[in-house]
Amino acid sequence: MRTIIKIYFLSLFSVSSLTAQSKKYKIHTAAFYNFENLFDTINDPSTNDDEWTPTGKQHWTKEKYEQKLRNLSRVISEIGTPENPNPPTLIGCSEVENRGVIEDLIKQEKTANYDYGIIHFDSPDQRGIDVALLYQKKYFRPTSFSNIPLVIYKKEPVQEIQNEDLGDVEIKVDKNRIFTRDQLLVTGFLEDEEIHIIVNHWPSRSGGEKASSPYRAAAGRLNRKIIDSLQQINPLAKVITMGDLNDGPFNKSVKTALGAKGKKSETLEFETYNPFEEMAEKGMGTLAFRDSWDIFDQIIMTQSFLKPDSSGYKFWKAGIFNPPYLIQALGKYKGYPLRNTLAEAGFSDHFAVYVYLIKEFSR
Repeated sequence: MRTIIKIYFLSLFSVSSLTAQSKKYKIHTAAFYNFENLFDTINDPSTNDDEWTPTGKQHWTKEKYEQKLRNLSRVISEIGTPENPNPPTLIGCSEVENRGVIEDLIKQEKTANYDYGIIHFDSPDQRGIDVALLYQKKYFRPTSFSNIPLVIYKKEPVQEIQNEDLGDVEIKVDKNRIFTRDQLLVTGFLEDEEIHIIVNHWPSRSGGEKASSPYRAAAGRLNRKIIDSLQQINPLAKVITMGDLNDGPFNKSVKTALGAKGKKSETLEFETYNPFEEMAEKGMGTLAFRDSWDIFDQIIMTQSFLKPDSSGYKFWKAGIFNPPYLIQALGKYKGYPLRNTLAEAGFSDHFAVYVYLIKEFSR
């Protein structure tokens, strides 16, 4: 059933006056969740997954794998439900080994009834971890999708070899190339409105934040190039880019390379808005390291989602999904996200993030 919400004293879109008149809205939740090492137990000789096997370092057994699936499906079924009883219509995810683990996930008891579809490509990442998009088939209909490689090299200035159409990428054969996750671009119709989603997992901070920052800056520029290409076709294109960016809202890859703004009032036409910047300013986080929190998991959108006078779906608000059961209660990492241990499967070392998209209901 389509979810309808009532909003009173509407001031969502920077209008200057309030109204006491009741308005009805359709609502959809779009989310992103880093599944943290969602591997099956089978050793794949083409990837570096040896530790995620029963005899590997993680002692990754069938029982642990099945518990991990149950844990993740519970989270998916509850993201955004304080305002929308229907689980996310769109879920970007990262750190999945292959399509098979996603198929196992959506078959779990808490997610099976929502009939999720899957869009996934194998990436060149040497660990064999990929990104994917899950979508509820009754609300979203994909019309095209592609994986766009991020071509970068180490021990030399970052090289980005990209043709204008973004689909024809020249890849040099070079031992210095860093094989990282592709950027997944999906276009489709959310009910009757075309939107575009980019799912990301930008290069890690391996080797140090400063040394690796040019790689994430390259990822931000590629993201911006994809958005530019969509806006050249349709200046009003509604684009959502989401993912684990391995940088926070204030890092150069997000603020400069992608050009995300932290305030709606400062987001101009063709620019992008990042609602998670304000949360970062308040000290909120999606992951913690050495007792310091940051928001690496973000959902950023084009200014076309903010226009008060446009039709279709608009951005309402954003959130971090961090209920108590996802938080470590005891020990050295008390307060951190409840992740895997050698003893048992956890959830993830990241919290999920989400945004609400709403559209006024036509009577």
